Amino acid sequence: MTGRWVFVCGPSGAGKDSVINLAQQLLVKRKNIVFARRMVTRPAQMGSEHDPVTHSEFHALVQAGGLRWHWQAHGFHYGIAQHYEAVVQAGQTVVINGSREHAQSLLPSPDVRLVQITTRPDQLALRLAKRGRDMPNEIAERLTRNMRFECMEPDYLIINDGELLVAAKSLTNYLS
Repeated sequence: MTGRWVFVCGPSGAGKDSVINLAQQLLVKRKNIVFARRMVTRPAQMGSEHDPVTHSEFHALVQAGGLRWHWQAHGFHYGIAQHYEAVVQAGQTVVINGSREHAQSLLPSPDVRLVQITTRPDQLALRLAKRGRDMPNEIAERLTRNMRFECMEPDYLIINDGELLVAAKSLTNYLS
């Protein structure tokens, strides 16, 4: 029996992290659904949802075959540990907080699914500005970058422009 990989992707500001985190809480008793921890070449911050690694540690993991999936986005390297492969092979679902660019590069496979979380462009711009991490020109660049992914055909689409709980339940329903 084989499980599946579910890559959850979406633009900055779509609420992907919030939807994933709430879905994980809602599914805490479901042992057949595992939320993978990412390794990222970025220091941990309050509330970080990743395991920080240095660039040299990351590259050593790649060379040693310690990462099942890895990609680069926004100047950082991201990786999913190889041990999650055994979880999928045991028939479970592994949920990955992923990158749209990386997901687009994946070859079609019966054990890989893509969920895209998005919202309206005006909502994205508002959320990015409110978060305060990006300058106005950087927000404009992010919104322009999103157009590259308009042709993505996810297996499941969540429009997160209402209550967070609604979007999270949509994800939990898809995963169940």
